[in-house]
Amino acid sequence: MDVSSDAASIGTLADDTRRALYEHVCAQAEPVGREAVASALDIPVHMARFHLDKLVDAGLLETEFRRLSGRSGPGAGRPSKLYRRAAQTITVSLPERRYDLVGHLLAAAIERSGDGLPLDAALDEVARDEGRRAGAALPRDDEDELERAARALRMQGYEPRSADDALILANCPFDSLARDHTALVCSANHSYVDGVLDGLGCAHLRARLEPADGLCCVAVREAARAAGAGGTDAGGEGAGGERPVP
Repeated sequence: MDVSSDAASIGTLADDTRRALYEHVCAQAEPVGREAVASALDIPVHMARFHLDKLVDAGLLETEFRRLSGRSGPGAGRPSKLYRRAAQTITVSLPERRYDLVGHLLAAAIERSGDGLPLDAALDEVARDEGRRAGAALPRDDEDELERAARALRMQGYEPRSADDALILANCPFDSLARDHTALVCSANHSYVDGVLDGLGCAHLRARLEPADGLCCVAVREAARAAGAGGTDAGGEGAGGERPVP
């Protein structure tokens, strides 16, 4: 998430005129020209043009050029600049939340469970696969595995903090869902983070379920230390041989 860029885009709507222009354009079934917008809001055309183009610069509106008369050829006139809502989604959440990712994982898991696989197992598989893809898509710089993992997980919104050769994840991107559906979502989160580590090629790191107040339920530790610590490693079993419910 590019907080600065997205926040600046949304901040553009703090101006009352721009917000009214944006809402009017979004309410139209077809792209609309600045003259029509100016008339609808009872403002000068030059003012409408100025604010509409600011909304385009902010990524909130898109433009196209088309002759409104429907005619073509000589004498048909110049194409008009028309405005419509931008296709991209702009969101700002502090701290970062990624409920779109959870929704994607759950939908994919439901589809996979149609083949007879239990839903929780399907969700773990899907989450791990998605994490691997996310990790593999990132560059592998010449840095140690903890630094590489920290950089990747920071980009995913986890707010990693270094502590005793480990990464404590200060933010849960799935916060409210993890509180309401703890076992299901935390298990998927665990699998996703471990998949990211795998995709990054961090062979000496493991994701661990280590729920704690005010933190993400997952921590990242070196494999040797993880094997000797409490909690649940990527294999899914705790020290007592049973998977704990976070």
